[in-house]
Amino acid sequence: MKKAQVFYNERLAGLLSKADNVYRFVYDPAYLAMAGSRAVSLTLPLREAPYESDVLFPAFANLLSEGANKAMQTRLLKIDENDYFGLLLATAGGDRIGPLTIKEDHAAAGN
Repeated sequence: MKKAQVFYNERLAGLLSKADNVYRFVYDPAYLAMAGSRAVSLTLPLREAPYESDVLFPAFANLLSEGANKAMQTRLLKIDENDYFGLLLATAGGDRIGPLTIKEDHAAAGN
């Protein structure tokens, strides 16, 4: 299972995971309880119940490069072009335009 922490304006908003070709996103309870918390996407409104999908949620897929940039990244990073979760972990953790940052959840990487 792959897991990542999703940050909204540097605050932990939730956890994104992939297991058995199912993507799962769940908001962090502390984030939900925090005044002024915002949804990471219009398609993922704030709620306690997890979201599940057989494709990477558009809110996160839209953080990925396309075309020639994607081809260069997959070649340089040695990541399969269809490994969207791997690409997300490798490319969405640094300086970005927008409020979302994705970082690998190292504590859960072995689970």
